[in-house]
Amino acid sequence: MNRRKLEEAAFKVLMIGATFAVAASLFAIVGIVLWKGLPALDLAMITQIPKGGYYLGKEGGILNAIVGSLYLAFGATALAFPVSLLVALFLQKDYSGNSWFGNFSRFSLDVLWGVPSIVYGAFGFTVMIFLGMKASLLAGILVLALLELPIMIRAMEEAIRMVSSEIKEASYALGLTRFETMLKVVCRQALPGILTAVLLAFGRGIGDAASILFTTGYTDQLPASLFDPVASLPLAVFFQLGTPFAEVQQRAYASAAILLVVVLATSLASRLLANKFMKYVVR
Repeated sequence: MNRRKLEEAAFKVLMIGATFAVAASLFAIVGIVLWKGLPALDLAMITQIPKGGYYLGKEGGILNAIVGSLYLAFGATALAFPVSLLVALFLQKDYSGNSWFGNFSRFSLDVLWGVPSIVYGAFGFTVMIFLGMKASLLAGILVLALLELPIMIRAMEEAIRMVSSEIKEASYALGLTRFETMLKVVCRQALPGILTAVLLAFGRGIGDAASILFTTGYTDQLPASLFDPVASLPLAVFFQLGTPFAEVQQRAYASAAILLVVVLATSLASRLLANKFMKYVVR
């Protein structure tokens, strides 16, 4: 066996090993969380809010955290989506092209993507103090929207960039403007990738704790308005694990299992929707 075949065999083994390590890590995380959380998971836990003494091991549930996380994630994603789509379209060569402003914008988005979420939380907290705001659902939505923006924009930009230039040229030949082409033709072709970007950002938003630690507060009640504090699943896990009671700590794993199911369902939905809308893509 010559050197090239040895190198090819070695890299094949490394690729298989890396793939196995990633898959094994996923199964290990899911397995441990479900193993430790399922015994504490019951109907009352997902249908009731915490009652007196819940964090001492007494009755109640985490309905407040489940509803709060959904409010935060859906609100932030809905707020970030139109901004992300417009920016992603602007960064295409039909508009900004390879101009210095477009390249600087991409660089800025890449930097923002890598910024730790706790920095977003600290920034949001500083702005809240400056404006005289209190911890609330609205503040959490705004901070999470900022967190999701670079993720959604860059993913959408790459999806839109993959659309064939011949399709756009045919649209121009039929008399459509650049905006009409982008909105009616390009976005339709890139729809699977756009949906994936939205759900990717949603999954990041619903699972993040650091960015909302100082901005949403925490309450055992369901929020009645945008200006009320709100609970979330990541913070519920954090607070329950911090108690010295074994029963409450087990409930933390049950909360983590619920959050894990939501994130996995989001990932599965992105795959299914992407496959469904692939029929609109010209290959």
